[in-house]
Amino acid sequence: MSARLPFGDAGPYLEERHRALQFRAFEVARAHFEGDEEEDDDAAATLAAVRALAREGLLSPTVPAPWGDLDLRSLVVIREALGYFSGLADTAFAIQGLGSHPVALGGSEAQRALILPAVAAGEAIAAFAVTEPEAGSDLAGVRTRATRAGDAWRLDGLKIYISNAGVATFYTVLARSGDEAGSRGLSMFLVDAAAPGLTVRPLQPMAAHPLGEVRFEGVPAHLIGEEGRGLALALATLDTFRPTVGAAACGMARRAIDEALDHVRTRRQFGHPLAELQAVQMALADMEHDLAAARLLVLHAAWTRDRGASRIPREGALAKLAATEAAQRVIDRAVQLHGGAGVMRGAAVERLYREVRALRIYEGATDVQKLVIAREMLKEKR
Repeated sequence: MSARLPFGDAGPYLEERHRALQFRAFEVARAHFEGDEEEDDDAAATLAAVRALAREGLLSPTVPAPWGDLDLRSLVVIREALGYFSGLADTAFAIQGLGSHPVALGGSEAQRALILPAVAAGEAIAAFAVTEPEAGSDLAGVRTRATRAGDAWRLDGLKIYISNAGVATFYTVLARSGDEAGSRGLSMFLVDAAAPGLTVRPLQPMAAHPLGEVRFEGVPAHLIGEEGRGLALALATLDTFRPTVGAAACGMARRAIDEALDHVRTRRQFGHPLAELQAVQMALADMEHDLAAARLLVLHAAWTRDRGASRIPREGALAKLAATEAAQRVIDRAVQLHGGAGVMRGAAVERLYREVRALRIYEGATDVQKLVIAREMLKEKR
């Protein structure tokens, strides 16, 4: 692989500083994560990835400095580069931002000073604990209960499918603190992972990723922001980070295209390289078309946010929807072009096939993104 970036032109959406950051992120990712074999210990691999990214100075963009707005395009170019090489490293990077962002948005100055510099330095490992067995897409259905205990709070309940469960040093947790039904009674809390009463049960997803259930039994917690504003903090966090999920998907799709190109140029069938078959050429063109269109939506969403938009629900949903669905199609075609070799463990496209699937679910499933887009369309005045 040459030093040239494989991602293509970003048009007017990136500034020179973003292009420089993208090149650095790509070189760091190649140096640390290219050719990494999936390990049995996802937790250890995640910690190693966080430490490597921290040493290279790439975690700083996950928290706003200090403490204004995130530069979303910086997150986008880093996640695209990490997605190209390692889904696990990409997730390790992303959760640092996702798990700490409620603190950046609503935390006290003391909470921000405690958490955000440590996240940027890789000294604290974040987790974002909102999903429950009966509250996934419908976060208003959260049942984890927060009860006042003097000047503090205690949490009781169960969270599921939590990234970095068992690895995190702190959790930001959405819990029901009031008697109001739906979203009005929800608040966001900061919880030390070593707090008494907190237990973790590991789960095993299809791709390398530390995931688990987190149970709270009388766990001490600290309120983030105002009581009753928890869902607003959770949704604002998801709204901000959705375009970056699309960026990771674009990185994975670009890697799949590059792997497919290498394969069809060298694999011979019927006396000729596969690349000479018209059907293969059409498949390659479809893959490039899917990725190029989706990537523009990702860049546009991040550019819109960085230009001062307070929220980007429509742009973020379009970016995540288009990029994750396109990446799934692209990677599926790459596996097909590889034939039997594409479904063998150790093949890059086989790993990508497992890694990309979760992106269409987490931080708002594809169907939820469609609802967000439609609702934003219906709000428009013509």
